[in-house]
Amino acid sequence: MSYITDFSVFLMSIILISFSGVLLPGPLFAVTIKKATQSKVSGALIALGHGIVEFPLMILIFIALNQFSIPPLVQVAVGLIGGALMVFMGIQAFRGRHKQQESQAKPLRDSMFAGIYTTAVNAGFILWWLTIGTALIINAKIFGFWGFSIFAGVHWVVDFAWYTSVAFLIFKSQRFLNDRIRLGISIFCSMVFIAFGLYFMGSALLALLS
Repeated sequence: MSYITDFSVFLMSIILISFSGVLLPGPLFAVTIKKATQSKVSGALIALGHGIVEFPLMILIFIALNQFSIPPLVQVAVGLIGGALMVFMGIQAFRGRHKQQESQAKPLRDSMFAGIYTTAVNAGFILWWLTIGTALIINAKIFGFWGFSIFAGVHWVVDFAWYTSVAFLIFKSQRFLNDRIRLGISIFCSMVFIAFGLYFMGSALLALLS
């Protein structure tokens, strides 16, 4: 595989790849939609929680993982465990779809935890960093530690800008949301978790059997 040696081109590739990933509907986007009806800053807090998991993972890959090939069994284990946890989250969210928020302070605290938890159990997030993300980090190492630092920062800023904007816009328009629409959002979020969980579990099982 050939790598980009022009830093301006590499920086543009980081922005484009990061945006292409964050624009795809997934568990973190689903939980952002759900939390956005409670607070206009929920997206920023979810992005911060996401970063709490993402930055250590990027640093770990920078230091160690890009020196080794990823064993197939590790990818299978990530898919099975992460997928099962995502299905569990979806079921729990569906069971609690009729529950009302008890306070205004709790959603703020829950939003950051949701960002941490949803990121940590997202098999797709882990697999992305063990494949595409690892390749990008290897490329960033061409420009040294500062190149990696810029890469990590830009990638997260893209996430932060997207989730913050989405949550703010949803919060501002929530006066148009009635109970029926809120219930639909809850069910949608639940289905996203379950669907992605089943997808990753199925992909892992196919990889194991092949």
